[in-house]
Amino acid sequence: MRKALITGITGQDGSYLAEFLIARDYQVHGILRRASTFNTGRIDHLYKDAHDPEARLFLHYGDLTDGSSLRRILQKVEPDEIYNLGAQSHVKVSFDQSEYTADVVATGTLRLLEAMRDYCAATGRQVKMYQACSSEMFGAASPPQNESTAFYPRSPYAVAKVAGYWYCVNYREAYSLFVANGLLFNHESPLRGETFVTRKITRAVGKISLGLQKKLYLGNLEARRDWGFAGDYVEAMWLMLQQDVADDFVVATGEAYSVRDFVEAAFGCAGLNWKEYVEIDSRYMRPTEVDFLLGDASKARRQLGWRPQVKFDELVRMMVDGDVELARREATLLKAGHLIPAASSAF
Repeated sequence: MRKALITGITGQDGSYLAEFLIARDYQVHGILRRASTFNTGRIDHLYKDAHDPEARLFLHYGDLTDGSSLRRILQKVEPDEIYNLGAQSHVKVSFDQSEYTADVVATGTLRLLEAMRDYCAATGRQVKMYQACSSEMFGAASPPQNESTAFYPRSPYAVAKVAGYWYCVNYREAYSLFVANGLLFNHESPLRGETFVTRKITRAVGKISLGLQKKLYLGNLEARRDWGFAGDYVEAMWLMLQQDVADDFVVATGEAYSVRDFVEAAFGCAGLNWKEYVEIDSRYMRPTEVDFLLGDASKARRQLGWRPQVKFDELVRMMVDGDVELARREATLLKAGHLIPAASSAF
């Protein structure tokens, strides 16, 4: 049974990846940050007590800002594959917490590479690592963007991801480590965090359709993104580590839509006219905007045999359906006299 170690396992991608790997008979280990509240909701359906012989998911406390914890976990788990998905991944927040973002996203990747290098040298084992890069690294570069496109990051998050990318390339070349960079364009799902624009939109559609919310406040409606389904993209991560030689791959649909297009499609799923509910708030504008991201994933199609399965309209419908159902449950609780915590309007 192969073992996989996932940083960021409690996030959207971590949940889909863990489910994908368990279905392929992996033993999956995840690194969990200590928090005073429960943060495992996305993976609870996969968890079984460690004493259960059918248990395939195991969690370990650690953090990308703590190199010693990474080393201990590697020694304990003895993974065959590492998937580095952990990050402070919110672009807007990275402008407010730039130093923390750099520590987790850039230096955190370096800490993990150092731990992996020492572990491989001490054990003589080859471990394969996947590094989660981001289309935000391309920033202001002209579309379409592929593996040869020069990076032009436009946020502290994107700059940190560029640093992480080059750390991985350097360690691959300097120490012959198997490290693959996945340059993933925007990928969404019903598990997306509620402060990310797509989920913010579909969450609002669900609430507005049931009278639980009156308005949706957004920033730049003209930004264009290449949106895919996160469940499709985790397969590409896995395929990169099944190759004989480590390489870098763009993962994208090859189609781009504006935030306005997403809004119109989402409200249309609920039979609503978005213009009656959406207003612009300058607080949601970034200091430096990324106008147009469109991925060219021809290399991934050719070498990995990977293709996205879920189309844009299907993705939007999936997310709206999930959030309408969530809003229905909240409406039921409200009728029963239970208070539902209001989402912060600051993000």
